[in-house]
Amino acid sequence: MATQANKGTALITGASSGIGAVYADRLARRGYDLILVARDVKRLTGVAERLTAETGRHIETIAADLTIKGDQRRIEERLRADRGITMLVNNAGVGATASLIDSNIDDLDGMIELNVTALTRLTAAAVPGFVERGNGVLINISSVVALSPELLNGTYSGTKAYVLNLTQSLHHEVGDKGVQLQAVLPGATSTAFWDRAGLAVEHLPSQIVMTAEDMVDAALVGLDQHELVTIPSLPDAADWERFNTARQHLGPNLSHSVPAARYTRG
Repeated sequence: MATQANKGTALITGASSGIGAVYADRLARRGYDLILVARDVKRLTGVAERLTAETGRHIETIAADLTIKGDQRRIEERLRADRGITMLVNNAGVGATASLIDSNIDDLDGMIELNVTALTRLTAAAVPGFVERGNGVLINISSVVALSPELLNGTYSGTKAYVLNLTQSLHHEVGDKGVQLQAVLPGATSTAFWDRAGLAVEHLPSQIVMTAEDMVDAALVGLDQHELVTIPSLPDAADWERFNTARQHLGPNLSHSVPAARYTRG
């Protein structure tokens, strides 16, 4: 049984299986109490009971569908009111693999509600308290498709680019106020995500698929190293640094009072 000092409470969305359940396991063993949020009550209860027995941490479950406004509001209110929450892991999300023209627009709308709207509202509920208390950790699960919009469905990659952008922007806003932020960009990960997205993980090349356990363990090492952006599969961190530096280099020339010379007629 774990004996680490209590580090506060981590609220994890999408915690009943896959990446979220692994985060629950790892954070409980690091000394966090947990609030686990997901739709699947049976699985959620199973995760909580196992971790309570194995770690002795206090673990609460909340059944909620974050695509439903009322459920979003319940979790927002908890994040605002509970001063014991020291970490938010925005993990809940769904994907899409079919092309836009072959997709159901209502399904894509639900994906945007979960991946973007719910994540934003929960973030906005948690971060002011973190700033006020001068302590807090926000982990947002993005995806490598945030950097590669040609992969999968562009709507999905757009939601994950949003998650990355929001995390980078928030770091600029509150990173010096005691709040640690991290965007995690997994590649293909062996979870039920793929089945729900319409492409069984078994159909992917095995050499590109990481286990959820390895992915989360790598992401937590990145958190310990205070990385703002963690890409667990990327062999050379310098590749990301060059990419990000090139992006920042564009900044001074993205807005001028006159068009670039190539857009003017001679």
